[in-house]
Amino acid sequence: MLLRGSGTAGLWGWLTLLLVACAARASEITFELPDNAKQCFYEEIVQGTKCTLEFQVITGGHYDVDCRLEGPDGAVLYKEMKKQYDSFTFTASRNGTYKFCFSNEFSTFTHKTVYFDFQVGEDPPLFPSENRATALTQMESACVSIHEALKSVIDYQTHFRLREAQGRSRAEDLNTRVAYWSIGEAIILLVVSVGQVFLLKSFFSDKRTTTTHVGS
Repeated sequence: MLLRGSGTAGLWGWLTLLLVACAARASEITFELPDNAKQCFYEEIVQGTKCTLEFQVITGGHYDVDCRLEGPDGAVLYKEMKKQYDSFTFTASRNGTYKFCFSNEFSTFTHKTVYFDFQVGEDPPLFPSENRATALTQMESACVSIHEALKSVIDYQTHFRLREAQGRSRAEDLNTRVAYWSIGEAIILLVVSVGQVFLLKSFFSDKRTTTTHVGS
């Protein structure tokens, strides 16, 4: 599998490599995308191959990013602006290098953490006999069923991990805002309290001054 990253993100591009699988050539990558940055990836695909691109913004800003997928001839196959998550499936119309990019150029001060899963082709059969018109044995059928169930479990686990990471990021952001708000309230309360003390003190000072003038 040929997968290269390029763009203004530089060294931020490759934070975590989750999985590079062979068989169906699937890649799952989580990377940091700084503000005003763009990160592109490239994949060599054979004509007629079915591919799926799925992505999700885990942390940062409004959890949105621009995504663009181009064919070898530069034709735009997919383009979405400020999406939090999406999935796109296509069949390669020709041989060549396909490019997909994630852009955070519209953001001026918040960086994003982006996850994507790019699958090229389909998984080969678990048993060669699956491609022939022969009945599978009970053991082989059970293995195929378990294999499919485990793939579903892996997909669910991945999505739940992403949701958990996104929820944790939102909770930490909310906790930070609450902490700043509490500090602000404490400062305001302190200022008001000191102001009240000086105000009451000024009232008594004026009364004492008036009494002194009358006595004299």
